[in-house]
Amino acid sequence: MPANLSAIAPALLDWYDAHARSLPWRAPPGTPAPDPYRVWLSEVMLQQTQVATVRPYFEKFVARWPDFASLAAAEDAELMAAWAGLGYYARARNLLACARAVARDHGGVLPDTEEGLRALPGLGAYTAAAIAAIAFGRRAVVVDANVERVVARLFALPQPLPAGRPAIRTATNSITPEMRAGDFAQAMMDLGSGICTPRAPRCLLCPLRTQCDAFATGDPEAFPLKAPKREKPHRHGTIFWLEHEGQVLLVRRPAKGLLGGMRALPTGPWAETPPGLAEAPVEAEWQTMGAVAHGFTHFRLSCTVAAATLPAHMPVPDGEWWPIDSLDEAGMPTVFVRAQRLMEGLR
Repeated sequence: MPANLSAIAPALLDWYDAHARSLPWRAPPGTPAPDPYRVWLSEVMLQQTQVATVRPYFEKFVARWPDFASLAAAEDAELMAAWAGLGYYARARNLLACARAVARDHGGVLPDTEEGLRALPGLGAYTAAAIAAIAFGRRAVVVDANVERVVARLFALPQPLPAGRPAIRTATNSITPEMRAGDFAQAMMDLGSGICTPRAPRCLLCPLRTQCDAFATGDPEAFPLKAPKREKPHRHGTIFWLEHEGQVLLVRRPAKGLLGGMRALPTGPWAETPPGLAEAPVEAEWQTMGAVAHGFTHFRLSCTVAAATLPAHMPVPDGEWWPIDSLDEAGMPTVFVRAQRLMEGLR
């Protein structure tokens, strides 16, 4: 355990005052707290997504939907299309459900406590704590992946992840200050992002170096300890590209489930073995054009791309015919955009 726990927060906050990142959803150190709507939106977007990826999406969202009321009034399809490319699409569905709950049940004002925030759709322990601290100055224990790494190193915690997370939370609680809780949380995130990085941490620039038990071991990169990774399952599928008079058939995926509610190219089952033409939208002379791959959280997906032109005598199947030349505007998830790019490269 670090020798002087009470010295950690002041040292970190002094560093943050001088080195805080400038981000569009933040208020600089020493200024009034940022708009809770912007904090909430950014925290949802930043779940499992890098800052560089989120920034342009965030700026487009706040320009189009600047508050809870405007976002709550958005059409589901409109929001899902705007979210396309950010991944983890359940977040988008929860984002809209949360905005509508805030507008309907809270007068468009976000609750200012962890308990109140946790009652809203899509807000788990981390997100509720982060919003409570950053937007409302509440003392909250905020632990994301960057904070996990910083704290595991500060305390040289011996338990591997994920089993070691309760110990990391307890340790984070022991160093979280009563005042400036939001700045402290963001300072920990910035330290983990820019200094206490997963590989080659820049320990000589770290304001907590003298307190860090992992640095004292001579091998800070060894922390946090990690349990051996399990191999992700590998699934296979077929994506169908059906053309008709300069348009391609799109479908709306079921509201619940993976990529729920998104526009997409038709696809058959995602199975342990290649499904061939199972669940093709029509019977046609399908030709294999190539393959695309995508990694989801819990499995890897490889898809054959099969293409055909709708025969003139055949009834038009259910779906949405989208002009091929403007397909980028359809807001499809990444795996289907890869199929689109494959077909564009063959034209």
